[in-house]
Amino acid sequence: MSIKEKYALTDEGVRNVKLGAIWTAVSNLVVFAGMGIIFLAMSQFVASLTEGAPLPDIMPYAIGLAAFILILFFTEDKAYHYQYGVIYQESGRQRIGLAERLRKLPQAFFGRRDLADLTETIMGDVATIEHAYSHVLPELYGAYITIGIAAVGLVVFDWRLAIAALWSCPIGLALLFGSRRFLAPVMRATRMKGLAVSEDIQEALECVREVRATNQEERYLDGIRADIDAAEKQTIKGELFTGICVNGAQVVMRLGLATTILAGAAFIVDGTSDFMTLFAFLLVVSRIYAPFDQCLMLIAELFAAKTASARMQSFYDEPLATGGETYEPAGHDIVFDHVGFSYNDGEQVLEDVSFTAKEGEVTALVGPSGSGKSTLLYCLSGMDAPTAGDVRYRGSSITGLRERDMAELRAQRFGFVFQQAHLVSNLTLFENVADPAI
Repeated sequence: MSIKEKYALTDEGVRNVKLGAIWTAVSNLVVFAGMGIIFLAMSQFVASLTEGAPLPDIMPYAIGLAAFILILFFTEDKAYHYQYGVIYQESGRQRIGLAERLRKLPQAFFGRRDLADLTETIMGDVATIEHAYSHVLPELYGAYITIGIAAVGLVVFDWRLAIAALWSCPIGLALLFGSRRFLAPVMRATRMKGLAVSEDIQEALECVREVRATNQEERYLDGIRADIDAAEKQTIKGELFTGICVNGAQVVMRLGLATTILAGAAFIVDGTSDFMTLFAFLLVVSRIYAPFDQCLMLIAELFAAKTASARMQSFYDEPLATGGETYEPAGHDIVFDHVGFSYNDGEQVLEDVSFTAKEGEVTALVGPSGSGKSTLLYCLSGMDAPTAGDVRYRGSSITGLRERDMAELRAQRFGFVFQQAHLVSNLTLFENVADPAI
């Protein structure tokens, strides 16, 4: 799977991540060049001590140091630009693309997804992915490039010391990335506990009046506190697991420095190497692990970003709401023809009501409580039968349908959403819907 699919990147985002990795690697190699200046100065100084050679002229080194600082500033500026500058534009593109996708999804999708879950995905998951491809990916890929180039140079210089210095890198990374299988369920559990807290907050915002009206504040807050405590415990557990894996990988990598010293000392004793060769390797090894330090500290976010990307991808896997460019009515008008309704005690609720609710239009029934709005809908659904007149749907009368036929019609075509008593009752018509909302 490409990084474009792993982290829901656009083509421009992939390009910027690659440029960030390249400039990070260049910056790392420039630092190694600075180590070269130190090596040259040390070589002349050792030669002066052991062979009586004159001390090195400071001017060439001063010029080299100034050039090193300028080049390092330029490369670091480029790396920063592509890591934290243009790469953040990708976050904007992701959010806009996600909003456009949500705008085109059918209403049924939002009925299946909890509002807190949607909010967490839109806000939290995008931020997690953003941090991964700005702080981690360029550093990690840049470190791969750096260590690859450095390894070639070290092997040419002395293949034995190169093995002693570099063996720990692939083993440490293999242990770290191999731990993802164990970290993934812990991260998912942490996310679900956090989502439970978000759902509690969302529910509190929506139901605060009802909670207060029924004197359930303490009971409700106890539930929220319990979910917060559970989320904190799971977060601590996740941080502990991640810390063990990351720090373990760093410790393994640092073992390369110890083996370099031991192997170099042994080679000097048996006369197959010299002090300056060991010194050169120590300079390189002291810096070769540094590019991994920052990205390893944030590697957990890289693992979490893959999970977040999968949740975002679920939005793009949803089928879009479809429709035509032109409106072609299919004869689904609802006609109330001189409808009247009275209760058994003789109370007249509806009298000679006639109107047509046209397909594709919104028809509002407006009136005070008790004026008969709900009764009209009951007559339409067959819950009540009008005592006068007729109700027609798709050109056919539904007033005299048998209960079985009426129940089938309600299941396939009608859905009701009743609001508070002082508001208007709303009618929704469903056409070709397998599972209508009631």
